[in-house]
Amino acid sequence: MEKRDYYEVLGLSKSATAEEIKASYRKLAMKYHPDRNPDNKEAEDKFKEAAEAYEVLSNPEKRKQYDQFGHQGAMGGYGGQGMDMNDIFRNFEDIFGDIFGQQGQQQRRKGKKAGPSPKRGHDLVKEINLTLPEAFSGVKKDIKLYHFVPCTTCDGRGMPKGAKAHECSECHGAGQVGYRHGIFMYSQTCQACHGEGFTISDPCPTCKGQSRVQQYDTINVAIPQGIFDGAELRMQGLGDAGVFGGSAGDLYIRVHVAPDKKFKRVDDDLECSITLTYPQLVFGCQLDVENIDGTKESIKVKRGTAVGERIIIAHKGFHKVRGSGRGDLIVIAKCHIPKNLSQEAEKLLKEYSDLIGTSTQEEEGSITSFFKKFLR
Repeated sequence: MEKRDYYEVLGLSKSATAEEIKASYRKLAMKYHPDRNPDNKEAEDKFKEAAEAYEVLSNPEKRKQYDQFGHQGAMGGYGGQGMDMNDIFRNFEDIFGDIFGQQGQQQRRKGKKAGPSPKRGHDLVKEINLTLPEAFSGVKKDIKLYHFVPCTTCDGRGMPKGAKAHECSECHGAGQVGYRHGIFMYSQTCQACHGEGFTISDPCPTCKGQSRVQQYDTINVAIPQGIFDGAELRMQGLGDAGVFGGSAGDLYIRVHVAPDKKFKRVDDDLECSITLTYPQLVFGCQLDVENIDGTKESIKVKRGTAVGERIIIAHKGFHKVRGSGRGDLIVIAKCHIPKNLSQEAEKLLKEYSDLIGTSTQEEEGSITSFFKKFLR
C-alpha cells in the first residue's frame, strides 16, 4: 500500500512548527491508541502511521531529508506495518511523560549530586491580644511557640560526621516512581526515600535523619507603642528552622486590640468624653483630665461650650507607627443632667428659666420649637 505523506498523516502543512507536530501527534496517538481501540486493526494501523510520521518530522535532520527526497530520503523509515511497537511506545512516553511530572523531576535531578539540599523553613503565625492602653504605650509579651529547631546532636546535618547520603536505588534520585498501565501513566512519591531522592544509611539517632527537631520555646516580643489593630509584626528567623542547613522561616505576629470603655482610637487620634455641669459649660472652666496612660493633661473649657464640642489637646494621642509624631487627644464635652433636685434647687432653676426665657436662638441644622410647659 502506498505511503501517505507524513504532513497529511498529521494534518499539517510543510511549514508546521515543532510544537504543532508534537501537538498533532499527541492528539492522534490518544485517539488511535490500542487500549482505546481493542481488536481494531484500522485504528492500530493509524496509530503506527502517526508514530512513523512523528518519528521523522520531529527529527530536524530526518525532516530535512524527507522534505528534499520524500519517503526514500527519510533515513530510518519503518515500512509502515512493520514498525516496532516498543519504539512507538517509547515515543509515546516521551510525549506524555511531562504531563505527569516524572520526566521534569528526572531532568531537575540530572547532574545533581546525590544528597540532601538545604531548604528554607516554613513561616509561622501567632496571634496576640492587647488592651488599648498596651497598644498606646507599648508592651512586652511572652509568646509560647512550638517550632522546628536545628538538631544539636548532628549540627543540622541529619547524620553523624563521616556518614554520607546515597542516591535512592528505587527512583534514581527523582523522588518519584512512574508507572504505565496501557495508555495511562502516573507517578507517585517514592516510598523508599519518601520523595527525597536519597537515603541515609546511618541517620542521626536524635532527629532520625531530618536535621531538625520540634520543641517549645518562649519568645519575648516587644510591641511598639502606637501599634494598631490588625497590624502584623515580622520576627525574622524565628519560624521553623530550615532543613539540612537551609535558612529559618519568619514568625509573623498578628495584633488584635480590644475596645476600651473610656477611650476610642480614630486613626492616630485618641478620643474620650468628659461630663461637665451646666454651669461649667456656661461659665467655662479649667481642669485636669487623665489620659489613657495615667498622665494628667490640663484643658480649658471655654465659656459657652456646647454639648458635643471637641476640645483638642495637640500631640497627646497615639505615636505614629509609620513616620514620626503623634496624633491628638480629643475630649468631647457632655453635660450632666441631674434626675433628682432638692426643692430649693428646683425653685432656683425655675427662677433662672424665667429669667433667661424659654426661647432659643435658631441655629443652622436645627428645627424650630415652641415651648408649652415644664414636665413634673
